[in-house]
Amino acid sequence: MVPFALAFILALIATFLGSVLLTPLVRLLAFQIGAVDQPNARRINQQPMPTAGGLAIFLSFSLVNLFIMPGIVKVTTFGYSYFDYVWPVLLAGGVIVVTGILDDVLELKPVQKMVGILLAAVLIWSLTDFRLDNFKLPFGGPFLHFGPIVSFILTLIWIAAITNAVNLLDGLDGLVSGVSIISLATMAIVSYFFLPEDNLFLTLLILLLVMAIGGFFPYNYHPAIVFLGDTGALFLGFMISVLSLQGLKNATAVAVITPMIILGVPITDTLMAIIRRRLAGRKISEADRHHLHHRLLSLGLTHRGTVLVIYGITFIFSMISLLLNVSSRIGGILLLVGIAFGTELFVELLGILGPDRAPLLKTLRFIGNSAYREEVRQLRKKQSK
Repeated sequence: MVPFALAFILALIATFLGSVLLTPLVRLLAFQIGAVDQPNARRINQQPMPTAGGLAIFLSFSLVNLFIMPGIVKVTTFGYSYFDYVWPVLLAGGVIVVTGILDDVLELKPVQKMVGILLAAVLIWSLTDFRLDNFKLPFGGPFLHFGPIVSFILTLIWIAAITNAVNLLDGLDGLVSGVSIISLATMAIVSYFFLPEDNLFLTLLILLLVMAIGGFFPYNYHPAIVFLGDTGALFLGFMISVLSLQGLKNATAVAVITPMIILGVPITDTLMAIIRRRLAGRKISEADRHHLHHRLLSLGLTHRGTVLVIYGITFIFSMISLLLNVSSRIGGILLLVGIAFGTELFVELLGILGPDRAPLLKTLRFIGNSAYREEVRQLRKKQSK
């Protein structure tokens, strides 16, 4: 009999190789069905690029989970067999993939994409235990338990928000796939070592997804020969949102905050985009070129250099999330204050919110520059007259 550890390693290898072998086939399929990104003012690619590459990730991940893992994992978790645990997640993921393929071929409207995301989220809430039905407010706050209606609404909001946040980040070769690998690997560590309730299935599922992305990654890293497309970006965002729900619902403040920190890059980029567009009087869904990767490119970084910088930022967020799990309460508070301060400073230095929107930098300049303080006083005197 093959030991479980060896069998699981073989399953990881099978998942990786499945993506490696399926990606070229999916690339050819993308050309056949018209899932091709044509160059335009908003896109980085200079030539037509096949998209929908995320289908290879989904297929490899699903096949191993449905046909190999149930024969390896004999234990149950919370009364579920591995197959019972995973099939509803893959069903909902399939809805997301179909939505993404339709968007890659037909360019769906935002409302139409949201319908697909919400349908998948409803399936998750209805068929699985991945739901936000309780929440521990950080730093001594009360433990909140939500009724079915509130739980349903909060679960849908979380899944839709994170799915779209990851999708919005997909602007450069290998960006979302690399960020997802770093974030999911951190989530796997947290799920195995730090969650209050043991959930082996969650850790196994995350690691298999990491390997599925890893097999696709060489084709997607700069210079890419195939894009994730909305097929892949929506699927990865959806899976990250669903898998992170297990941490959000646990009864410790650290478990609640950890997934939010791990997802710091897509959450921050999306939140800044919403604020920036509202301040400019534009629709939230209206595209612009002030996302994190756009601003880094505008500073003169190369395509690959920009991607590596964002990997580094994601890695820093991930390390902070791990430190948070071994810190005291005071240490945790100081870490969160440092994250907030550092993130705001970084956002303002890059001009992500737009020109002349840097309240923290202006405050620091006012404190540390006497000439600037005098200039501000004179300006206020003129305005008061």
